[in-house]
Amino acid sequence: MSIKYRNLNPPSRLLLGPGPSNVDPQVLRAMATPLIGHLDPEFIKIMDDTKQLLQYTFQTDNYLTLPVSGTGSAGMEAALCNVIEPGDNVAVCVSGLFGQRMCDIVQRCRGQLIRIDAEWGRAVDPHQVEPVLKQFKVKVVAIVHAETSTGILQPLEDIRRLAHDHGALLLVDAVTSLGGCELKVDEWELDVVYSGTQKCLSCPPGLAPITFSPRAQKLLDERQTQVQSWYLDMTMIQRYWGQERFYHHTAPISMCYAFREALRLVYDEGLEVRWQRHELNHRALMAGLQAMGLRPFAAEGYRLPSLNAVWVPEGIQDAKVRGRLLQDYGIEIGGGLGKLKGQIWRIGLMGFNSTKKTVMVFLSALEAALRAEGYQASPGAALAAAQEVYD
Repeated sequence: MSIKYRNLNPPSRLLLGPGPSNVDPQVLRAMATPLIGHLDPEFIKIMDDTKQLLQYTFQTDNYLTLPVSGTGSAGMEAALCNVIEPGDNVAVCVSGLFGQRMCDIVQRCRGQLIRIDAEWGRAVDPHQVEPVLKQFKVKVVAIVHAETSTGILQPLEDIRRLAHDHGALLLVDAVTSLGGCELKVDEWELDVVYSGTQKCLSCPPGLAPITFSPRAQKLLDERQTQVQSWYLDMTMIQRYWGQERFYHHTAPISMCYAFREALRLVYDEGLEVRWQRHELNHRALMAGLQAMGLRPFAAEGYRLPSLNAVWVPEGIQDAKVRGRLLQDYGIEIGGGLGKLKGQIWRIGLMGFNSTKKTVMVFLSALEAALRAEGYQASPGAALAAAQEVYD
């Protein structure tokens, strides 16, 4: 049999979509480190380093803190399927596509879904949550901290307080916020939080950081039924990442190398400094986009610094501009998902990519791409507005 194939030579891209982001070269080098066995004593030390660095990044002392072998979607499923048993009432706050995915998983776990909807582009109001908690005995309230489909950063404090006041756990999707904006698991008393490696942590996709509070771990230990997923069963996986090192599955060793290095870079930079960097570049980008005449999609005061959503200008075809950016400038940005398809652009400034240089390069390229499609913008206004933020 003759097989035709091309040499592996993907083009260089500036990845400014909703993920993955570009990977720090030090992380890529770590991935090339020679393999050792996943039960080798030296690899166990790497696991210990990774766990401590991840606890720092989550700002938690939770014992059950580890990277799930799978992408951020595996983290979502692991979080939900481990705390839900058949018949449990689960309230899911939906303000975008990833809240909808949570709903799907709740139903697959045979939980009783109670859906709380907010308008896409706006945060969930705690006043929407309180009546549900009064009416039903809810076991888990699930919410997206950083809604990648809309660019919304969801406040958590009031909803966490309501959940705990009514005896429910708060489960949080932090896929696009971990390492990019303020997230303090212990101080905010969050119960289950999961994320992904490929966004603000600037690591390739393939692991899903997750942490369970003592309250959540107690619930896990007292389950009356087996976890729906064998592969994502934390009652077994915690034994591999704990003192027993009990074999469960073969860890993705090269990804663990990369993840440890990515977390080390977060630690060396410092979380506060990292959060401030993302916020500064977000403000500069949004100032430039607005100077170009583009309108923000997410409500003011609730905008996610790592994922910037703006309306596609009237008369401009979404796909044409994104295609031109990719073909002419090697820049990828995201389009809208679901009911927002063709209506918004989603521009990521995550981790390694959240820099002044990236902001300025992107604004210049977008202005040129828009002009080529007949859109009129004041020449240089975007760069001037962004520079003013930096000054």
